[in-house]
Amino acid sequence: MADAADVPTVINVSGTMTALGASIAGPEVAAAMVAMLPRFVRMSELHALAGETVAAATGAEAGFVTASASAGITVAVAAAMTGADLSRVEQLPDTDGLRNRVVLQAGHNCHYGAPLSQAVRLAGARVDLVGTATLVGEHNVRDALSEQTAAGLFVVSHHVVGYGQVPLERFSALCHERGVPVIVDAASEYDLRGFLTAGADVVVYSAHKFLGGPTAGIVAGRRDLVRACALQNAGIGRGMKVGKESIAGTIAALAAWDRRDPAAIRARETAALRSWSQALAETPGVTTRIVPDPTGNPLDRLLVVVDAAEAGASARDVAAALAAGSPAVVVRDHEVANGWFQLDPCNLHDGQAAVVAERLRNVFAAARRGQL
Repeated sequence: MADAADVPTVINVSGTMTALGASIAGPEVAAAMVAMLPRFVRMSELHALAGETVAAATGAEAGFVTASASAGITVAVAAAMTGADLSRVEQLPDTDGLRNRVVLQAGHNCHYGAPLSQAVRLAGARVDLVGTATLVGEHNVRDALSEQTAAGLFVVSHHVVGYGQVPLERFSALCHERGVPVIVDAASEYDLRGFLTAGADVVVYSAHKFLGGPTAGIVAGRRDLVRACALQNAGIGRGMKVGKESIAGTIAALAAWDRRDPAAIRARETAALRSWSQALAETPGVTTRIVPDPTGNPLDRLLVVVDAAEAGASARDVAAALAAGSPAVVVRDHEVANGWFQLDPCNLHDGQAAVVAERLRNVFAAARRGQL
């Protein structure tokens, strides 16, 4: 008989990646989910409690929990098209007669494991890309807004182009001038309040990334739009509904987030980064430096730059060897083609930082011997 425990565990120094299970759920989250599993409840009452919890945590007028952040984008776009009209909710993904265009800056049209634009198109909407990947002007956004525009979508992610884009405050102002609501995809962000303050009408978070909750998406924002998001469970959102245990886990994760000790967390992460840097300090062909998170989250990572000719292997080869070993160590390898990878300390269990240091030393030693 198959057992999930038989699937090998990896050491995650890549980050809160869905492909690795996203994050570590805390004991409060696990306990809340286990306690909910054998119970029957009115789901409407559980959703209402979750909505109050989300609103309190984010400062939003209302909140809603759905299957994932990607689902949150889809239902938020759907909500912008249908409002609270159930006939329109049931009509989707047929958008005849509805505002069905979503304005998106070209540099934000990223791939997070699936195309961002697909999350929009699942609702039946069409994406209007504005500007170019590396340069978007306010005139590009303004000219794209029309009577058919249902929403503007703004993405906060390390995957998007980090320059030449209209910032959220101005993007929101331009959309609001035309009466167009703004949806922010902030799936993997610490900041639970700043995006609403900057002008977003709806913000979508992942419960299972930095929050350390179960797989779920959190929608926070304007009461009318959040209500319309909830109503999508009577339409296309039905296939994106979230279970009672995940709602309970999300409530627990938000409560735990409020009680965390950021200084202690940062100190533990910094200690891991320094230990890895020291482990590689005398390694030929390798240089390291601590770098900040590109979207402003309060965390750092270790950038490991590999000179393949001197180290005996490329950054790609080293990353692959770390992932193939025992224990498997999965690094942040988005840019190995550029000769570097990063080490993220956010998801370590006790003792794993030392294991990673040892694996790094062993793999680079093998590379020098020509054994990779």
